[in-house]
Amino acid sequence: MSKAEPEEREDVRERIVVAAARLIAEGGRDAATTRAVAAAASVQAPTIYRFFGDKQGLLDAVAEHAVATYVAKKAKRKPHPDPVDDLREGWDTHVAFGLTHPELFALMSRDVRPGEASPATLAGMDVLRRRIRRIAAAGRLRVTEERALALLQSVCIGIVKTLLEEAEPNRDLGLSELAREAAITAICGEAIATPSSGVRGAAIALRASLDDTAVLTKGERSLLEELLERIASGAER
Repeated sequence: MSKAEPEEREDVRERIVVAAARLIAEGGRDAATTRAVAAAASVQAPTIYRFFGDKQGLLDAVAEHAVATYVAKKAKRKPHPDPVDDLREGWDTHVAFGLTHPELFALMSRDVRPGEASPATLAGMDVLRRRIRRIAAAGRLRVTEERALALLQSVCIGIVKTLLEEAEPNRDLGLSELAREAAITAICGEAIATPSSGVRGAAIALRASLDDTAVLTKGERSLLEELLERIASGAER
């Protein structure tokens, strides 16, 4: 076998993966049929099976490719001098990626059988593990690295899935910040400084206490709940 042949095989494989990733990004995983991928990659359908075995093998390869591309871009970013703030930036970047690329995110974080993990999942965990190691090396980690990894991974993935269940205009992006800070507090006892709750805190408390009063009509209560929700969330409608 000549040296060019392995290179040509890798080129064909990459072409198939890139074509499948593009189809998935545009139309979801159902759009990545064998016929569609073969046409987009300019190969015969049997070639796909020869490289990946079955469709799940192809999907795993797409997920691994997405993570590799994602990690390569993140690697170019200079780490924040503060390891906890670096973790915050990593969290926000991951959430933004998931919301922008829902289909690829679904592949990267797909459910697997206990004790198993896809190459994509392992690659993503490695990036997070390095960030946690920096916090530990600075003496600021309050739990084991493995526990911190499990907590951050599960909470961050859960937040993205929760936000994706809502239509884009209705997504409460502040939920991600709340979850991020709760997780950081849990693993290192630190939280970002926030101003006094003030009027927002009062609005939250009053809204939670409405069940203790019966002086409002149904319409009045509905209006008051809406107003208090707007004040509590800090949103302008």
